[in-house]
This record gives sequence, C-alpha cells and structure tokens, in this order.
Amino acid sequence: MSPKPIRLVSFDLDDTLAPSKSPIDPRIGDQLIALAERVEVAVISGGQLAQFEKQVVDRLPDAPASVLSHIHLLPTCGTQYYRVREGGVEKIYAHALTDDQKRRAISALESEAKRLGLWETETWGDIIEDRGSQITFSALGQSAPLEAKTAWDPTGAKKNALRQAVASLLPDLEVRSGGTTSVDITHEGIDKAYGMRRLAEQTGIPLDEMLFVGDRLDPDGNDYPVLAMGVPCQAVEGWEDTAEFLDRLIPTLPER
Repeated sequence: MSPKPIRLVSFDLDDTLAPSKSPIDPRIGDQLIALAERVEVAVISGGQLAQFEKQVVDRLPDAPASVLSHIHLLPTCGTQYYRVREGGVEKIYAHALTDDQKRRAISALESEAKRLGLWETETWGDIIEDRGSQITFSALGQSAPLEAKTAWDPTGAKKNALRQAVASLLPDLEVRSGGTTSVDITHEGIDKAYGMRRLAEQTGIPLDEMLFVGDRLDPDGNDYPVLAMGVPCQAVEGWEDTAEFLDRLIPTLPER
C-alpha cells in the first residue's frame, strides 16, 4: 500500500472482480459504486468492450450520473478507453491494429497452435477474435466454461509455449499470455503498465496515488507489469477475496 492517499483504485477483471467471463456478483457491484463515491475507479483487462459491458456495466446498481462518471474502462489493456455514463459508455479513444498486423497475427496464432498440437476441434465459439486493437487466441473458444478452461492448461505451460512461438514470428508486435487459456497480440509495448500510464494521463492522478488489485501479480502473470512499474498493488485470489479486501478498504476512504 502507498503511504500517499489513494485517489484511484484499478482492478483486473477476470478472476479478480468476477470468474472468467462471468458477471460480477451484486456484492462487487455495490462495492464499485461505494468506491466511485469516494475515488476514481478503473477496470483494465485484455478483454473487449462488450465483455466489460456484460460483466460489469450492465450489472452495476442504479447510481447517479455524478457517481458513474468516476468509473473508467480500459479494454485490451488500455489501447481502448471509455467512461461510464448514465445509460451507457462514452469512447475516449481506440487505437486499432492495421489490417496487415491483424492478418499476420491471426496467421501466426493458427499455424503455431496447430504445429504445437494446441488447436482444438471442439470449442465454445471462435478460437481467434479480432478485438480491433488486439487479436486474441482462446484455446477452447471465446465462450468456454471456466471448468473446461482450468482443466485444459492448469499450469499455464501450453499458452506460454504458444506465446513464445508466436512472439518469435512477430517481433514488431507485443505477444503476451492473457487469461486462463488465451494469448493476446497488440501493438508493441502494450501491457497493463501501458494502460495504467494512459490512465494517469487521462485522469491527472500520479501512479503512486493509485492502487491496483489483481490476481496475477506473479512474475509470469499478466498483472505483473503494473507491480514492476512501482504502482502500489493488492494481490487477491478470486472475487470473494477482492470483496473482503474492499470491505476493509472502503471505510478508510473519505466520501467526496
């Protein structure tokens, strides 16, 4: 925790605020609103905007526009940025990959997954998804149930092998491990640290006055870049752990 007052709390999404690609629990929704009454609140993840809306925005309890305006959304690790408004979201920016970058990323993911024996034939939805500013490989499809994803790669070795193989073919792009079974490809230098820097630019809040909450702060995790850049962090294990932490944190923050 930072010795400075906390002015912004940022969260990873999957397995921090909710189980993978699942809606937030009402308890988390109430806590996010309670936080937004006190500080800025941000959610940053490799997922696309539709995932943020389905999992978070659509599940928030009713709140005044003056409170909702303090909630920030950073899909695809901050290459897109939105603000929550009454009745929806407002796009601030979105930096898309070029058509050539998308084509090469998709080709590399498919060819290397097949070569490594990681291209599954029975899936829940598309394996490769174009998210505009990010190409994402999901080994079992975009809508695979959590139980199946956890069983497919319990140690992360499969997706890490794919990440390394694809990265060697795309030196001009960023290739990183994403969620439970996913590999994400973005512009070079894009990770959650990039998203946090953009958040600081947009809000004017210094990084040492932010707090990041995530479940993958280990050196191989996709939250680790935030810790490595010096942002105060809180490690959690699942949304229930997050909720318990927020029960302790929120009363310490003064209301506006």
